[in-house]
Amino acid sequence: MKNQLKIARISVDLTQQQLADKVGVTRQTVSLIEKGKYNPTLKLCLQICYAVNKTLDELFWLEKEEWENAKN
Repeated sequence: MKNQLKIARISVDLTQQQLADKVGVTRQTVSLIEKGKYNPTLKLCLQICYAVNKTLDELFWLEKEEWENAKN
């Protein structure tokens, strides 16, 4: 799952560890989300959005074509 989390996190001057502490997960989980190798729950997505002052659409939205390519 491609996302904009790394860019958003850096723009608010947070390390992976700082973001992880804010949302209650490990640094490794944040890293996996940024790499698109872990699909967070909706609750975690919202916590991340609040922490970096972004919307769900801004961080996690995939267009239909991107979704189709991601499934393969």
